[in-house]
Amino acid sequence: MSKIDIRTVNVTQYVQPLREGGSLPAIVKADDGFLYVLKFRGAGQGKKALIAEFIGGEIARAINLKVPELVFMNLDDSFSKTEPDEEIQDLLKFSVGLNLGLHFLSEAITYDPLVSTVDALTASKVVLLDSIISNIDRTAKNTNLLHWHKELWIIDNGASFYFHHDWKNWENHLTRTFPLVKDHVLLQNATKLNEASKEIQQLLNRDKIAEIVSNIPEDWLLSEADTMTATEMRDAYIKFINTRFAKIDVLVKEAEDAR
Repeated sequence: MSKIDIRTVNVTQYVQPLREGGSLPAIVKADDGFLYVLKFRGAGQGKKALIAEFIGGEIARAINLKVPELVFMNLDDSFSKTEPDEEIQDLLKFSVGLNLGLHFLSEAITYDPLVSTVDALTASKVVLLDSIISNIDRTAKNTNLLHWHKELWIIDNGASFYFHHDWKNWENHLTRTFPLVKDHVLLQNATKLNEASKEIQQLLNRDKIAEIVSNIPEDWLLSEADTMTATEMRDAYIKFINTRFAKIDVLVKEAEDAR
């Protein structure tokens, strides 16, 4: 199984905000010459959204779904000083440090359930991915999927792992399933859930899960509002994912019943 190698790049140019995202992500250029969609640590859900985006994206990649390359992006304080828009200026100011970038897929189009097509196995894998990571935000209203080069690409997993917004009660989530799968945009296409489940179990294991979580930057885990240590939080993410993964058959049945 291949090792995760997350590159770190520096933002060299703020190109434009993406107004369709609630957290005002932006297209930026990095010192490697590529364009990225930058997710800001200073946005609404802050660093927790970056953690969810990172873990969700790398689990998706591990199970052979298409995900733009994820990179850590250093943002310095020079950008806020030249930005005329006050809202963006504040966002840049509060996001100095390490952020998360997704490789920009030029000319990709948003997945539209009425127009776009997706094969049953891919749809089934995405549905089970979101059941495992408790992603409440892949609905017809907001698909968080792109079509690029005739393939389906996974983006925007920031609403996953919502238990981490309330660490005091996170263990209550260990026994839950994912009833919100009923609203999943790909549920009707997901007719190969058993096959998808077998494939996921071949590709994902405890070591891979631990490796993904170990790559979360320490700085993203630390917050004055939280009483848990960074190590305790990492252990919690690992335990949550492993617990979900262990009951994948239950998640398959729940999705089948919902469909």
